[in-house]
Amino acid sequence: MSEQQTDSMESASPEAEVQTKIFSPEELLQKELNEYKDKYVRLLADSENTRKRLQKEKLDMVRFSMENVISDFLTPMDNLENALHFAEQASEETANWAKGFQMILGQFKDVLSNNGITSFVSTGTFFDPHLHEAVEIETSNSSEDGLILQEYVKGYKSKDRVIRPARVKVIKKSAPAIEIPESKIHQETLEKE
Repeated sequence: MSEQQTDSMESASPEAEVQTKIFSPEELLQKELNEYKDKYVRLLADSENTRKRLQKEKLDMVRFSMENVISDFLTPMDNLENALHFAEQASEETANWAKGFQMILGQFKDVLSNNGITSFVSTGTFFDPHLHEAVEIETSNSSEDGLILQEYVKGYKSKDRVIRPARVKVIKKSAPAIEIPESKIHQETLEKE
């Protein structure tokens, strides 16, 4: 035999040798059992994940629905609170009525607090578009840009979610005046003519 034929036989011999393993019936059953076990565990995990996701979605839906209903009550509560501020200047009889309404307003605020709804203070803080709605802008150079001067309507939030943004008056720095020399103004006027 030539050397070339010997090399080709040596290289062909590992490929030619195919080892087939014959499984016993017990091994086949064990392998099939392990496959079914794996499928079962995966289906069980998927089922548990789906249950948790559906439960979370249900809780979120209930919470958002509750927050929407509560947000509808915020405007009448604000109106009641504003009216009670004017009642302090009224007669003694009206002031007594106002005390009763003040207690009712306190109960409304307790209900909000018990449900995780809180108001936040905006005056003196800086404007945040996630928390505030600018309804008025005042230009000034005496204060910092974005500082909230006045809060017209209180903002409320539930945990990290804003239920109603605060309506506020914000400071905006006025643009610095650019001084143009008189000679430049006169020259531009002549060029236009």
